[in-house]
Amino acid sequence: MSGAQLQDFVTVLLSAGLIAAVPLLLAALGETFAERAGLLNLGLEGMMLLGAFGGFYIALNSGSTWAGLAAGLWVGLMVGLLFGWLTITLQVDQVIVGLGLTIFGGGLTGFLFRDLYGQQFPTLAASARKIAVPFLSDLPILGPALFQQQLVVYLTWGLVAVFAFILTRTRFGLEIRAVGESPLAADAAGVNVARTRYLAILIGGMMAGLGGAFLSVGDLNFFVPGMTVGQGFIAIAIAMLGKWRPYRVFIGAVLFGLLRSLANGLQIIGVNVQPEFILMLPYLGIIVALVLLAGRTSLPAALGVPYTRGQK
Repeated sequence: MSGAQLQDFVTVLLSAGLIAAVPLLLAALGETFAERAGLLNLGLEGMMLLGAFGGFYIALNSGSTWAGLAAGLWVGLMVGLLFGWLTITLQVDQVIVGLGLTIFGGGLTGFLFRDLYGQQFPTLAASARKIAVPFLSDLPILGPALFQQQLVVYLTWGLVAVFAFILTRTRFGLEIRAVGESPLAADAAGVNVARTRYLAILIGGMMAGLGGAFLSVGDLNFFVPGMTVGQGFIAIAIAMLGKWRPYRVFIGAVLFGLLRSLANGLQIIGVNVQPEFILMLPYLGIIVALVLLAGRTSLPAALGVPYTRGQK
């Protein structure tokens, strides 16, 4: 491998990996809020699919990438509200609701896509524009990868700091953590447990919908049924393995994004590897991480436990 090939390999791997990490990071950040509040959202996969389809449909018909991303955000908000109503108000089992939403999201988006487009395969006319940071984007190797990205990528990185600040430095963050550990004690201290959990799952739903919309609108520029291929479940694992700390979640999402983009880098240096093997790596990485780190992860005490005021 020549020096130029190695440089191109690293640049392409980082650039594609950071793009691939965005849907995982958005969904995992939202799941961090939900799980810290005691809500296990196994419907993340379905939320991402619904956001991906809604975002693509609006972007295709409006010609606006931002309209598509906003649509994904709104779809995620609505599905998050549905999850909250079923699990918080009606107290239906969270695991059943989550799996039901995943099945529902996959089935509905597949039906709508075939009904609207049949055998057609529509794609968006233009990709989101990349922004080059002056001077920094000219740096060798790292410059094009880190400082020549879409605006949404930079905003997502900013969300990591914002979410970390909210969870650790604000009253709302304290309430989120309190209802996830001991809703009874939080209630006794004057915290509205139901409202706090609703806000947490709405944030989780919006981030999942936005992550799905970015996948179809900002990254691939098309939609196909089942296109998330398990990214929702990977995001859940990233949130848990990152111990619900946004900065650790960011690192985990980037690592798995790099694994997803490895095929692009290997093509640069002419390595012939079966694509099925490359696609398997993120899931293999999750298994390895779970084996090595799961025993050190302490779940929120009230995760998955419904709460009714007045009951111990």
